[in-house]
Amino acid sequence: MNIAVTGLNATDNPGPGVPVIRSLRAAAEFSGRIIGLSYDSLDPGIYMENIADKSYLIPYPSSGLEPLFERIAYIHSREKLDVIIPTLDSELYGFIKLSERLRSLGIHTFLPTFDQLNLRAKDKLFDFCTVHSFKVPKNTLVSSLQDLHKIPNQFNYPVVVKGIFYDAYIAHNFNDVHAAFDKLRLKWGLPIIIQEHVTGDEFNVVALGDGSGASIGAVPMRKLYITDKGKGWAGVTVDDKALISLAADIVKALKWQSGLELEFIKSKETGEYFLLEINPRFPAWVHLATGAGQNLPYSLVKLARGEQVPQFKTYTIGTIFIRYSWDYITNMKEFEKLVVAGEK
Repeated sequence: MNIAVTGLNATDNPGPGVPVIRSLRAAAEFSGRIIGLSYDSLDPGIYMENIADKSYLIPYPSSGLEPLFERIAYIHSREKLDVIIPTLDSELYGFIKLSERLRSLGIHTFLPTFDQLNLRAKDKLFDFCTVHSFKVPKNTLVSSLQDLHKIPNQFNYPVVVKGIFYDAYIAHNFNDVHAAFDKLRLKWGLPIIIQEHVTGDEFNVVALGDGSGASIGAVPMRKLYITDKGKGWAGVTVDDKALISLAADIVKALKWQSGLELEFIKSKETGEYFLLEINPRFPAWVHLATGAGQNLPYSLVKLARGEQVPQFKTYTIGTIFIRYSWDYITNMKEFEKLVVAGEK
């Protein structure tokens, strides 16, 4: 198979592309080539050894659907792609809209529907959880500076200020809220989400839904080290049947089709799990699930191709991932080749 994967940015806020590719290569039955699709010529995954066999630049989602489709059609004419795995939130709407046209070329995808994508959106999550009786921190949407002045009457500090797509800040007073609002508004637009701050340990679950409501697999982990950007830099798989059951209930309620990440916080006061976010793709730590015995990215490839995939029943508890960085040395000619030709 020839599989294309996006999201090769392996920085301090890494994309899922590199760990997805590592998982595909770890599958004993996989043979074929991995094609990297990047938005930036400095994405480290382009240059790393044993990641992409060939890499191409593709237009940013903001460029529209036609430039993206034409670029993929060109890449397909060169590489004969079998499957594309988009791994970034911001590109999913475009790839979903193009999925039938890609299928007509012979390129398979396994993506959520628009309804599924919208149900779990940050501005809809509170309503979704309320309908299905999942515990979720109280939140409100803010679309103007006037709305901000209502916050002290609705919440106790600290609160969490979230962008509609990415990023979150903990605000300890009104000035913090105002500063975070300005940053997020300029970067991601409106509305901004103000969320109750629940204290406790953070847990994440990576899962794969088959589109009918069933979970092909799910692996929970507890964050051991969190960066100043809120990213887990180390984590360990845990034995928590209640958390796995909760994740399965959420996948069932969404009838989710594709990979996803569920972010929880376990309340220090009550021990209950509160759902913070549903990310509509595999997380950057997905290779931990592969290391623990559930190769979810490769299972997604098989589902995309219409194959039957059995459910994973177990995973290895106590498997740890520790993320690290290093200086990768390459030649300026490699960089110039990508910038000039758009491929390497």
